[in-house]
Amino acid sequence: MVLLVVMGVSGSGKTTVGSRLAPKLGWKFYDADDYHPLENRKKMAEGIPLTDEDRIPWLCALHDILRREDESRQDTILACSALKKMYRRVLISGASATESNQPQQPGENPALKILFVHLDGPKDIIAGRLEKRRGHFMPPELLKSQFDTLEPPSAPENFITFNVEKSLPEIVLEIESTILRGEVLLE
Repeated sequence: MVLLVVMGVSGSGKTTVGSRLAPKLGWKFYDADDYHPLENRKKMAEGIPLTDEDRIPWLCALHDILRREDESRQDTILACSALKKMYRRVLISGASATESNQPQQPGENPALKILFVHLDGPKDIIAGRLEKRRGHFMPPELLKSQFDTLEPPSAPENFITFNVEKSLPEIVLEIESTILRGEVLLE
């Protein structure tokens, strides 16, 4: 059973990669953008970066989705920016991750085992993609705030990084091959 979060800044290709990878693997796919509350969408559309206070309830809702899929033993891909280490902890552990270094309480659900797939690349390439994107609430002007917020995953987090300078089919194939070859810790 695998929970995979395709992460990165806006325009890195999270939704496109995740939505193409999921059917190839026969897994369920969710796009975190579909779960932003209206207030968050309005702020972003107005060019206002989201704060931690804006993001935490959204991330908790996403954690609940991942928890449900984990409990039903459903392999799942979630496309989600997950820009900060704390955001990734919320996806793994839920709201309790926002409390400073509190040990897990008896009876609490155990932390989810998630593989983070970080789509990484140069700001100019990602900015070019955002300029071409139409009909999305996230304006290209917020890309700088995304890069400013980004805390790339690092050990001991469970992650792999892929460069977005490659073609979309190459990226999807690389991720698929890495997973199928068992080159990463999935459980």
